[in-house]
Amino acid sequence: MHPSSADAAASGNPFTGSDARTHVDGGFALEEVALANRNSGIPLEALRYDVTPPGLHYLLSHFDIPEVDPAGWRLSLGGCVQSELSLSLAELLQYPSRTLRVTLECAGNGRAGMIPRYPSMPWINEAVSTAEWTGTPLRHLLDLARPTSWATEVAFLGLDRGFDRGVEHQYGRSLELAQARAGDVLLAHSMNGEPLLPQHGHPCRLIVPGWYGMASVKWLSRIDVLDRPFDGFQQAVGYRYRSQEDDPGVPVTTMRVRSLMVPPGVPDWYTRRRLVQAGSVVLRGRAWAGAGVPIEAVEVSVDGEWRAATLAAQTMHRYAWRGWTFPWPATVGEHRLQCRARAADGTVQPMAPEWNTAGMGNNAVQTVQVTVR
Repeated sequence: MHPSSADAAASGNPFTGSDARTHVDGGFALEEVALANRNSGIPLEALRYDVTPPGLHYLLSHFDIPEVDPAGWRLSLGGCVQSELSLSLAELLQYPSRTLRVTLECAGNGRAGMIPRYPSMPWINEAVSTAEWTGTPLRHLLDLARPTSWATEVAFLGLDRGFDRGVEHQYGRSLELAQARAGDVLLAHSMNGEPLLPQHGHPCRLIVPGWYGMASVKWLSRIDVLDRPFDGFQQAVGYRYRSQEDDPGVPVTTMRVRSLMVPPGVPDWYTRRRLVQAGSVVLRGRAWAGAGVPIEAVEVSVDGEWRAATLAAQTMHRYAWRGWTFPWPATVGEHRLQCRARAADGTVQPMAPEWNTAGMGNNAVQTVQVTVR
């Protein structure tokens, strides 16, 4: 079995002080800028695509992108099962596959908008994208392995390894057994019809539709069926909503309802403020919610006056974002544009973030400042 967070911590931390990040209200630290250079968000103008091109899809890697030889790669499935499995990529490709269009959003998207801010990847709004993922439903392998009657969880371990807050670990996450058996959880080998790129988890990754991106483990190497809760660092410590540091917290799971606008007009290079010509302007964007819950409505505000946007036709892609448009007769001057979505379960985007210690799950309304001439 894999070491617990406590075991890893006991092995020693060579990066003294890295586990003591304090919240800040001010400029970004050099380390945050370095993280922003390593990772990348979607350019918001790329929200126009129903399916995000792979090179524009947002990217977050906790540790280094591992070097993986697909010819020698194997995926093992063991633990509380009656038959352990070990599959090569060629063998995995022989199993039935399906393709799902899935919107993935980083749980830290919007962290930069929380004050005080937790020093980490300083996302503003750009950590969301939609791709078509092809792979084998995990339930096929679980059915072959036959989990025991006492199995309760399934843990997923990637090949990427490093330190976070002083704890050395492989990146790993888990799902309850019933969640893992859902037919929409994929062992994905292709993205938008092509083999996975190295940065997106080549040769195989997990896709958990409707959940924040941390659940979709990349560079998958091992699946462990457990008879107890998984105690990996990113499960037990990393991704939790906490109101204070000593709060045990609530697990981060499915995405919160959210919408984003394609910034209209043209930008100023440095500030990214927008310039729009007066006249008829069609505002457009995307809206999504977690767990496959449909978007029921989107509203757009011009200087505080909210009106209904027009939603694109509903499609069969229950886990993908939905487009919207809004006609705006732009008048000369300074304007503040905002958009907010409502999901079919009644949840609505808040006007302000719901603060938590790690800056996760910020689905507050987006604001775009526009100058019209």
